[in-house]
Order: sequence, then C-alpha cells, then structure tokens
Amino acid sequence: MALYHSVKIGNLTLDGNLFLAPIAGYSDRAFRSLCVENGASYCTTEMVSAEALTRGSQKTAALMARAPSEKAYAVQIFGGNADVMAEAAKIVLETTECTSIDINGGCPVPKIIKSGAGSSLTRDPDLLYAIVSSVKKAAESYAALHPERGNVPVTIKIRSGWDASHLTWKECAAAALEARADAITIHARTRAQGYEGKADWGIQRQLVEFVGGKIPVFGSGDAFSPESAKAMLEQTGVDGVMFARGAMGNPFLFKKTVQYLKYGRYDDETADERIKTGFRELELNVQEKGEKNACMQMRKKFCAYSSGIKGGALLRKQVVSADTIEEYRRIFAVYLE
Repeated sequence: MALYHSVKIGNLTLDGNLFLAPIAGYSDRAFRSLCVENGASYCTTEMVSAEALTRGSQKTAALMARAPSEKAYAVQIFGGNADVMAEAAKIVLETTECTSIDINGGCPVPKIIKSGAGSSLTRDPDLLYAIVSSVKKAAESYAALHPERGNVPVTIKIRSGWDASHLTWKECAAAALEARADAITIHARTRAQGYEGKADWGIQRQLVEFVGGKIPVFGSGDAFSPESAKAMLEQTGVDGVMFARGAMGNPFLFKKTVQYLKYGRYDDETADERIKTGFRELELNVQEKGEKNACMQMRKKFCAYSSGIKGGALLRKQVVSADTIEEYRRIFAVYLE
C-alpha cells in the first residue's frame, strides 16, 4: 500500500492519512480551516471538558464548531467519570456536525490528571474501558434516534504509560478494543516525559502488531517534518500520522508531506506565504472572537509563523505586545507588500 492513502474509521472514510492533533490554544476553527486547505485529511478540536459541557459552558460549546473548510472533523472530550462523559458525548452529537468523537487519554497537564482524565487513564485501564464503552453506547443510542446521521465513530488517544516503569499501552489498548473503540492514536511518550525526550516509535510498532488490523492505529510524537512522517509510517506501520507541535504556525506541513509521500519531494513556502497565512488566520479569528481577543491569541501564533525567517527574533519581540490588526500590519509590513 502507498504511504499516503485513505483511511476508514468505523463508517467514516477519509481521503488521506495525515491528521491535526488536538492542541490546546492552537487547533481552533481558524487554524483547522487552514490545515484542511493545505491538505490535512482530518482535524480534531481543542480538548473539551465533559464536566463544563454538561454544566452548559458557552465557552466550551464554542470550541466544538466545525471550521469553514472542514467536511469532517472530530471533537475531543476529556473527563474521569464515565456517566458524565456519556452525557457530554450526547451533547456533542446534538449540538455539532462532528463526524467522530475522540477521548483524551493522553494529556499530561496536572489539572487534567487531577480530574481523573488524560494521562491518568493510563493508570486505570478499567476506567478507560468504562469511559470508551459509555461514550460508544451514547453514540449508538443517538444513531438509533437519528439514523440519517449514522453511527458516529468513537476514538481514543493514549500515551505509552504513566512513566518508564509503568508502560501500560497494551492494557489500555486491550481495554479500548474491548469497549469497541473505532481507532487508537498513540503518542509514544509517557506522562512523566511530558513533551521532553524522544518518542518511542518501537511502541507504536508493537501497538500496530497487537491491534492486528482490527481498527486503525495512528501515530503521534516527533513528527515535525515530511521526512519524519514518512519514517514513522515506514518504521511503525501506523495507518496515519497525527501532527501536533510540528504543525504550530505551519499548516504547510500537510501539503509538503502529501507531496513527499507521493513524489519524494516537496516545495517550501516563502516567508511572505508564511506571514500572509498568519494574517488569514488572524482575520478568521477576528470574525469569530473580535479584534482584541483575536490579536492577543495570535501573539504566540505569529511567533510560530515567524520562526525560521530572517529577522524573526526581532519580529517576535514586537509581536508579544501587539493589540490590533494595524500593529501586526506594521510589524510585518515588508511581507505584506
């Protein structure tokens, strides 16, 4: 099979196998839209709190809307209570156009872990089973009432374990399979590693072998370039690559990786293209969030867009205090001509 290929997740068929991971503060509607335009096969929202969702949080609800260019997308939810997760899944299905629900079983952030969610699930495969099973049943119950939409797939993202002494990916994968998850993504780092050190792609390969083709397995961790994405696919046998930090300020990564997997080469974007794409993201965010909020949120994103371009360090010093579109235009004037 070619390295770049279609993927089937439950009853959902995707044209390709390059995905955008859920990234807090980055994978909002505007950025996901740009990633899709640049060749992303599928994107996932920022993670959504099941507890907040069931309490009617408007801020949480806003995270879940489909991006302008998305034909299909996933909403990711997190929580440590199976019943609350099921109720949240029902709300997601009732209020969004999502085509799958992803469960966060990998976030290493302390406040997420304290709630029994994220990487905490690596220590409790029984709870992981209960959560996946409850969300799966909620999706099936919704499908029974809305047959026109069909069964919305339920997927889960996990880590390799809590720490080097507690690698529980196999137990977690077995629990997810028993609960009838439709796909598994593994970030091959432990909770203790956070985002440091090296991802163990050997664990990805072992997971692929363990799952044995029953459902798709997607890989995450240290995929920062077309070359590394190709290497992951070749070395591990995963069905697709999920880009996370490598895509920050770099939606072009998808287009370049598609080119590389198909033709063995790719075209780099120019500095002008990077900055103009950043302005497109800014404009989309202004429409949704207003100028003040959009400009504040885009500070870190423009730092990413300006990474690697000549004079980028000076630009980033100015960006961190930009409050208006006009200030951004002044800072990047030379790239907007």
